Parts: sequence; C-alpha cells; structure tokens
Amino acid sequence: MSQLATAPSHSTIDAPPQGPESMVFITPTAAAKVNEIRNFDEVAEVDRQIEIQGVQVVVDEMSLMYLVGTEIDYVEGLQGAGFKFNNPNVKSTCGCGSSFSV
Repeated sequence: MSQLATAPSHSTIDAPPQGPESMVFITPTAAAKVNEIRNFDEVAEVDRQIEIQGVQVVVDEMSLMYLVGTEIDYVEGLQGAGFKFNNPNVKSTCGCGSSFSV
C-alpha cells in the first residue's frame, strides 16, 4: 500500500477538503498503531472504504457526515493509551467522552 502525505494543519486550509481521503485524517502515530493491532470486520454494502496513511478506514455512509474533518490520533500518557478522535464538528460531549452532539 502506498503512503499518503500527512494532511496539512486545518488552519492552513483555505478551501474545504476535497475527495474521500480528505474526510477523515489519521496521524502517522495512529496509522502505525492501527497497522500493529489490526482487527478486521465485515464490510457492509452501505460502508465507505477510504485509505488514509496506509490504513483502510471503513465508515458507514450515514455516519460519515458527522465525521468529516475528524483527526484520529494515538496517544500514550499517565492515564493509559488509546485512540483520540478530534472532531471539529462537535458542539458538546458527555462527561465520559463517549457521545457527542453536532
């Protein structure tokens, strides 16, 4: 699989991103971790497949509109390690961080 260039900072983008590979961003750290711990699921007919940073991202068509512009990162810290989703569309979240509204 070919590597895609890292997306520029959102503050330097004058026009909205174009094309499916610009809908969701994955940091190089997150891409490396996904490739290390891959788990596969069956792709449904309503799913959209996008390759980003060498990672096959599968999102159902209905959820994609809520994820446009989201950056996925992998962070390690004192409270543990995991994937972090930075979604610019979020207006509020719950206390646990599991749900959001747009």
